Amino acid sequence: MPKAHTRLLVLGALAYGLVLAGLIDLNGSLLALAIPFVVYLTASLIAAPGALQLTATRSLSAGRVSQGTPVSVRLSITNTGSHLEEALIEDVAARPLDVLEGEPRRIAALAPGATVEFAYTLRGMRGVYRFQGVQVMAGDHLGLRTQQVVLPVPSRLVAMPDIVKLRRVAIRPRQTRVYSGQIPAGRGGPGVEFFGVRGYQPGDSLRWINWKASARHLAALFTNEFEQERVADVGLIVDARRRAHAPSFGDALFEAEIQAAAALAETVLSDGNRVGLLVYGSYLDWTLPGYGKLQRERILQALARAEPGDSMVFDKLDLLPTRLFPPESQLMLISPLVADDVPMLARLRARGYNLLVISPDPIPLEVASAQRTPELELAARVARVERALLLRQLRQAGIRLVDWRIDLPLDQVVHASLGRAPIWFRGAHAELWR
Repeated sequence: MPKAHTRLLVLGALAYGLVLAGLIDLNGSLLALAIPFVVYLTASLIAAPGALQLTATRSLSAGRVSQGTPVSVRLSITNTGSHLEEALIEDVAARPLDVLEGEPRRIAALAPGATVEFAYTLRGMRGVYRFQGVQVMAGDHLGLRTQQVVLPVPSRLVAMPDIVKLRRVAIRPRQTRVYSGQIPAGRGGPGVEFFGVRGYQPGDSLRWINWKASARHLAALFTNEFEQERVADVGLIVDARRRAHAPSFGDALFEAEIQAAAALAETVLSDGNRVGLLVYGSYLDWTLPGYGKLQRERILQALARAEPGDSMVFDKLDLLPTRLFPPESQLMLISPLVADDVPMLARLRARGYNLLVISPDPIPLEVASAQRTPELELAARVARVERALLLRQLRQAGIRLVDWRIDLPLDQVVHASLGRAPIWFRGAHAELWR
């Protein structure tokens, strides 16, 4: 019960008790003592606000911003009803935002037809922020009678994740699409990298003739053939399971995953590939595969609203809906990994998917968040050994892996592990690229 209603009941009960006691005992002193309370209650009833009749509008300087960008909010409330002696106006958001300047609340008197306006500046980290409405609480100066109403003024602010620019990420799915791109297709045709030598055909450019091979066979000409480069289907999977993210270091690890997903999506889409996104956590948030800037916006919107969560259904990767991804496409899983993930990832690899795992290392964060003791050092050593064995199992299954300490720049780590390999390496280690 609101405090104002409690005070009104207490004063009413006290005045009624004094009057009743004075009449029963025929005691004028008790009746005189009740007079101030009666006058107080009467004044409160006279000055009490009527039914609240208000309209409100809200405007944001931008509805979509990069995380941490200041946004100006302007609020306007108009009184279309009776006079309000004192009104507390407060703008309410579903999730907390940092207020940089001004206040999202104001106390004002509103005459009939009067309008009050105020503005404030806020900012938020990555996420989707919905404003629940404008809450108005009006009462008298005595504070005994109040009325409250929430004016529905729907607004939404989306704070997008930051995008880290990456140098080229070399991927090699087993199957490519028919359109030209930057991924080697494993067959001869127009391209950059040398693929082989074939017999000369009418229409071949003279610049492609292999004169050394032709000189050994005087009756024929031979032409250099290059490896075709195509676009591919790429599926990004973000692990949002709560059990894969220990609460001791907050959301730092998950935010690193979101940053990696945004950077990879930007890079792979820029190369002309078709990209889809699956956020795997308390539920499945699936973004259909697509190309170009519009798909980039869809993926960033999905990453902005992603949050870690628990689910009995999606507790393990065993229920990963692989039917959402085209066969023999490139899958990129971004996950800290847990021990029981290895069998499922090995099965994905066996089904023909070219699997790349980018795994932010949680151990340094856990060590940094705890008090340094000999027991902690021993536990950290055991955890590092367990993680090294887990990563070794994945590599033995033919899965490409990036072990990422998030205190290192993402571009540095990704380029060292996924930069375009030289020709001699791809020839000697073809199984890692197929």
